[in-house]
Amino acid sequence: MKQGEDTPAALKERLVTEANAEGFARVGICAPDAVPQIAERLERFVEHGRHGQMGWMAERMHWRGDPAALWTDARSVIMLAEPYTPEHDPLEVLQQRDRAAISVYAQNRDYHDIVKKRLKRVGRWLIEQVPGAEIKVFVDTAPVMEKPLAEAAGLGWQGKHTNLLSRQLGNWFFLGAIFTTVNLPKDAPGRENCGSCRACLDVCPTNAFPAPFELDARRCISYLTIEHHGPVDEELRALMGNRIYGCDDCLAVCPWNKFAEAASEIRYRAREDLRAPDLAELAALDDAAFRATFSGSPIKRIGRDRFVRNVLYAIGNSGAARLRAAAQGLTDDPDPTVADAARWAVERLEGAT
Repeated sequence: MKQGEDTPAALKERLVTEANAEGFARVGICAPDAVPQIAERLERFVEHGRHGQMGWMAERMHWRGDPAALWTDARSVIMLAEPYTPEHDPLEVLQQRDRAAISVYAQNRDYHDIVKKRLKRVGRWLIEQVPGAEIKVFVDTAPVMEKPLAEAAGLGWQGKHTNLLSRQLGNWFFLGAIFTTVNLPKDAPGRENCGSCRACLDVCPTNAFPAPFELDARRCISYLTIEHHGPVDEELRALMGNRIYGCDDCLAVCPWNKFAEAASEIRYRAREDLRAPDLAELAALDDAAFRATFSGSPIKRIGRDRFVRNVLYAIGNSGAARLRAAAQGLTDDPDPTVADAARWAVERLEGAT
């Protein structure tokens, strides 16, 4: 460590200052073994099949259930939060049934790239202060249970919708993790403050919460539009409304958002063409146009076929006769799931005015 800054507490204080300068609004630290309860919770989640088609959750359950096993040399986990609070009400577009609703986090650049670069800069700074120190950074792309670790690090608590909540940030923020061999002072864990509120549970269109603090991904619109491949059950299609990528309902109604901080990163601000895009225009995208439209966006990773499948479900739910032609033109699409979705939409729009 640098001369005069050799206490762990002083190093932590400077680390927080450095992270704040990089754009992180909150920083907390916990031990890698601070969340022993998650192994049992994860096992129960998978045993009930609530992970759906996300087979990687079961395959890498050991690491997810025990962060200390992911890297045995780690002595501290630095959890960082970066706000992406929307400037508009994300629920307004749900009333525009001929328009697409895209989750706030996906309305501009891919947060994985932005947050990871910030984490690496903070990590490099730490290495410069502590010769021989090592780090590993993670942003939702490895078997790391970010939300329980963030709660253990004092950033907030997992609400009844299972997302992380904060008194200072509401629930509009990304999480990043830095595992390090440096033994830093740990923070007190967050405490649950949901009380009797059920806003997030009651607003869910598909009843994806079997109980408070529990999620069945198989009924979650975020899962269905992003992770689920193949046709979606017809019962659920009709409940998806015009949500074509993700769902913000449970996040948007949380009362703690009255304390949310504004996003400082301009690349998180919604692109005008993605606030409420026309469903017919999206349905017309071929693979090349899809890739061009969503270059640098997290939406790109689901591919054109799954994306257009979602758009067609939204068209079927729109009640807008003008969209019938867009669906009709895809009834013979080379992708069988897209063709199925198109035929379903056409049938749903029979008699629409």
